[in-house]
Amino acid sequence: MNMRAQSRVVAVLGPTNTGKTHYAIERMLAHRTGVIGLPLRLLAREVYDRIRALRGPDCVALVTGEERIVPDRTRYWVCTVEAMPLEIGADFVAVDEIQLCGDADRGHVFTDRLLHARGLHETLFMGSDTMRGAISALVPGAHFQRRERMSQLSYTGSKKISRMPARSAIVGFSVENVYAIAELIRRQKGGCAVVMGALSPRTRNAQVELYQNGDVDYLVATDAIGMGLNLDIKHVAFSATRKFDGRRMRPLAPDELAQIAGRAGRYQNDGSFGVTGEARPLEDEVVEAIESHSFLPMRKLHWRNGRLDFGSADRLIASLELHTQDDWLTRARDAEDLTALKTLTGMPEIRDKLRDARDLRLLWDICRVPDFRGISATEHAGLLARLFDFLHAQGQIDAAWLARNIQRIDRTDGDIDTLSRRLAYIRTWTYIAQRKGWVGDENHWRDETRAVEDRLSDALHARLTQRFVDRRTSVLLRRLKQKESLVAEVNDTGEVTVEGELIGRLEGFRFRQDKTASADEAKTLRQASIAALTPLFHLRADTFYNAADTEFDFTEQGGLMWGTTAVGKLTRGDDPLRPQVEPFVDDEAGHDVSEKVRRRLQHFIDRKIAAQFEPLMAMSRDETLTGLARGVAFQLVEAMGVIPREKIANDIKALDQEARGMLRKHGVRFGQFTIFLPLLLKPAPTRLRLVLRSLAEGLDEFPESPPAGLVTIPHLSEVPSEHYLMAGYRPSGARAIRIDMLERLADMLRACDSRGGFEATPDMLSITGTTLEQFADLMAGLGYKAERGERAKVKPEPEPAPEPEAAADAPATSAESENESESEAEPETGAADAPAPADPAEHTAASPEATDTSDALSAEPEPMDVYFTFTWAPRPRREARPARKPQDARPKGGKPKGAKPKGKRPEQKRESVASPPRKSDRIDPDNPFAAALMGLKTKG
Repeated sequence: MNMRAQSRVVAVLGPTNTGKTHYAIERMLAHRTGVIGLPLRLLAREVYDRIRALRGPDCVALVTGEERIVPDRTRYWVCTVEAMPLEIGADFVAVDEIQLCGDADRGHVFTDRLLHARGLHETLFMGSDTMRGAISALVPGAHFQRRERMSQLSYTGSKKISRMPARSAIVGFSVENVYAIAELIRRQKGGCAVVMGALSPRTRNAQVELYQNGDVDYLVATDAIGMGLNLDIKHVAFSATRKFDGRRMRPLAPDELAQIAGRAGRYQNDGSFGVTGEARPLEDEVVEAIESHSFLPMRKLHWRNGRLDFGSADRLIASLELHTQDDWLTRARDAEDLTALKTLTGMPEIRDKLRDARDLRLLWDICRVPDFRGISATEHAGLLARLFDFLHAQGQIDAAWLARNIQRIDRTDGDIDTLSRRLAYIRTWTYIAQRKGWVGDENHWRDETRAVEDRLSDALHARLTQRFVDRRTSVLLRRLKQKESLVAEVNDTGEVTVEGELIGRLEGFRFRQDKTASADEAKTLRQASIAALTPLFHLRADTFYNAADTEFDFTEQGGLMWGTTAVGKLTRGDDPLRPQVEPFVDDEAGHDVSEKVRRRLQHFIDRKIAAQFEPLMAMSRDETLTGLARGVAFQLVEAMGVIPREKIANDIKALDQEARGMLRKHGVRFGQFTIFLPLLLKPAPTRLRLVLRSLAEGLDEFPESPPAGLVTIPHLSEVPSEHYLMAGYRPSGARAIRIDMLERLADMLRACDSRGGFEATPDMLSITGTTLEQFADLMAGLGYKAERGERAKVKPEPEPAPEPEAAADAPATSAESENESESEAEPETGAADAPAPADPAEHTAASPEATDTSDALSAEPEPMDVYFTFTWAPRPRREARPARKPQDARPKGGKPKGAKPKGKRPEQKRESVASPPRKSDRIDPDNPFAAALMGLKTKG
C-alpha cells in the first residue's frame, strides 16, 4: 500500500499515432530503473533495440516467454506483459495497450497489471481512450493525459489489390488468407513483405526491413501490426472484417478496426484505410467512429484471481475459478493453463505425486507453458506430464531427451508451412529452456534453442522472400521510382541484366523479356528495358553495320541471320532477283537503328545474289546477245537458270548454231529435258533459288533444298513438280533425279536400242545412284516399259582371260538383236525369253536333273539373276490429247471426221516427250560438234 501511495499513476490515452510508446520510453529513461510491459514479443524486441541503441547493451534486459537477455548491471527491463518482473521494485513501470484488459484470452493478465503493477515513483498506462472510465473506477487518483493523433485518417472505400497504392498494408486474419494475398501481390506488384504474430522476431525484422528499405511497396500482415509496430504505411486495407478468435468467427469491433487502421499515416503524414477483396464496405457509423476516434467505453474487464491457494489441487482450481463482485470485472474464461491443470490433475499418475504445495506450484508453473504448437489439449497435456515427471523425479529435464527433441526440429529444409511449424515447436523448447532451474546447463540450452530458432528464422525469411517477392521487379521499380539511370549489361549468351537482375534476352535488335513475369511484372520489365537498352541498341547497330558478310546468312525460309540470331527477313520485291529486307528491330530502338540494320542486310543479300548467280547476271548484261538468243537468255534469267525444254521448245528449235554457241559461252546447256546452267545447280545457288522463287510466288512455306550430293530424292505426290524443278530435280516415278544427271543418262540412252530392248548398264545405275528396281521405276517415269526377267547367275571364272570376255560380248549382241526381232513380233514375251550369255555348264548340269530324280531333290537351287529389259513405250500426254467424242457419236466408217493418219502421232509426240531418236541422218543441233558434223556432211 505504501508503494501505491507514493507512486504517481498516469494514464496516457488516445488513438494510434499519438506517440504514446515513445513517451513511455522517454519517461522510463528519465528514471534510474524501469520496467515496461508490451503486448507482443515482436514489439518488445523493437523497443529493446531502441533502448539498447540509446543506452548500450549492458543496462537493458529483454525478457519474454522465449527470450531472456539479462546483463549483470540491468537497469531497464523490456518485457512482454506476462513476463514483467514485478518483485524487483523498479522506479518506473509502464504497460502498453492497456485496453487489452478486454481481451477474452489475455485480458486477465493486463487487468492484473492494471490493478497491481506499480513503480516506486511513476506508473504509466498507455492505450485507448475507451479505458478512461474503467481506470478511473479501478485506480483511484490516476491522472489522465489525452493525446491527439498527429495526422488525419480517412476512409477510401473498396479497392482491388491491382489498384492498391504503394506503401499499403493488406490485413488478413488467417495464415491461408495472408499467403493467398501475398501470392497475388507478387504476381501483380512484384512482391510484398509478410508480418505475422507467429513469426520469430528475427524473421519479422527481416521481413519488415524488406518493406522499410523499399525493396517492396506492400505489406501483408495479420492484426499483429495493430499493436504498436511503427512502419511507414500510407494505406491499410482489410481483406476481411471477421476473424476467428479461437472459439468462433466474429466481426471485428470498431475499436479493433481502428487499432489496425491507425497504422496508416505515421507522424505528420496523413493515412487512409479501406477494404479489398471479398470484404464488404464498412458501415457509415463504423467509418465515422474510426475517423473521429469515438468508441463505446469499455464496461467489463476480464479478471482472474491472482491469490492462488496451493493447499490441494482442487483448492488451486477453485481459487482460479473464483468469481469477483466488482461490477467492472468479469471472470475470464478458462485459459490454456487452467485447462491443462484440470487435465493433468485428472491423471492418477500425476495426482498421486502431488503431496504438498511445492508439487502444486511446480505443476502450475508447468501448466503455464504455452501451446505454441497449436496441437490438441490432450497432446499438449501429454508433453506437460512428461515435463512434470522429469522435474518432480530428477529436479531437471533429462538432457538427452531434450537434445533429441531439439535435434528433430533443427532442419532448414521444407516449405513455408513446414518451417513455420518447426518454429512453433522450437518456441516451446525455447520457453522451457528459459525457465530457471528446469535444465542443467541453462546458458547452453538457451543458446542452443536460440541458435536453432535463428536458423529456422533465416530459412523461413528466405522462403517467404523467394515465394512472395520478385526481387527483380522490386529492384527495377525502386530504381525507376528514384529516377536513377539504369545500365544494361549483355553477356555472351544475350542475357540482359539490369542492376544485377535478369530481365530478359537480347536477340539481335529485339528484346525478349523474361517469360516468367506476370502481366504487371512485364510492364515493369519493359519500362526498365527501354530505359536501359536504348544506348546499347546504338552501339550494337554500329557493330552490326561494320560486320563482314561472312557473319551473315539466310535461312531456307527467307530469314536473315547474324550468327545464330535472326535479325530480319526477305520480302517480295519488284524484281525476283532484288528482294527487299524487313529488319527485326524493336520500336524502342528508334528509326536510325532500324534503318542502319536494314541497309546492311540489303547490302548483304544483294552481294550474295550477285555472287551466286554471277553467270546469270553476266548473261543478262551481255549486249552481244540479240534476237531470239536474247529472248532465251531473258527467260533463263526469269527462271533463275533452270527451265524445262518443253516450255521453250519452239524457241530452242528456232535457234541457229551461232546463237546456241553464244549462249553456251555463258554456260547454258541444252539438255534433252531441261535448259539450264550447270553452275547454278550447285548447293549454294540452289538454296538461294528456292528462297527467291518462293518469295516471288508468295508461298507461305518455302520448300527446303535437298541434301547436297544426292542424285535422286523421293518424289512426294503432295509436293508440286515446280518445287522439284527449282531444286534442280525432275520427278520420274517414285523418285526425282537431278537434271544434270538425267541429261547424262539421256546421252547413254541414245546409244541403246530402245525399240528392240536393252538392259541397264552398271554406268546407268552408277550415275543415278539407284538399285535395279529403283532404276526400272525411274525409267518408267521417263516413258520406258520395263519387263522383269530371271536367269541363271553366271559364275565368274577364277582367272578371267580377255578372250572369254570378248566371247561373252558376242552372244550378248546377238541376244540383243534377237530380242529386238522378237519384241517386234511378240512384245510381251520377247524380254522374258531374251537369252543370257551362253554357259556350257548350264547344259551339262541339266541332264542329270532330268535323269536322276533323287539327285534333283537333294541338289541346291541355282542362284538366279533378276534383270529388266527396257523398251520405249511412252504414255500419251493428257494435256496434249484432244477431247474425244463418245463412241456412239462417231460416224460410221471408223475414224472421226478430219482425223489424221495414225502414223503421224509418234512424230508429233517426240517434240515434247522423252522419246528415243529416230534412226536418220539428221544431226542433233544440241550436239556441241554440230557445226563440224554439218560441214563434213556437206562435203560428203
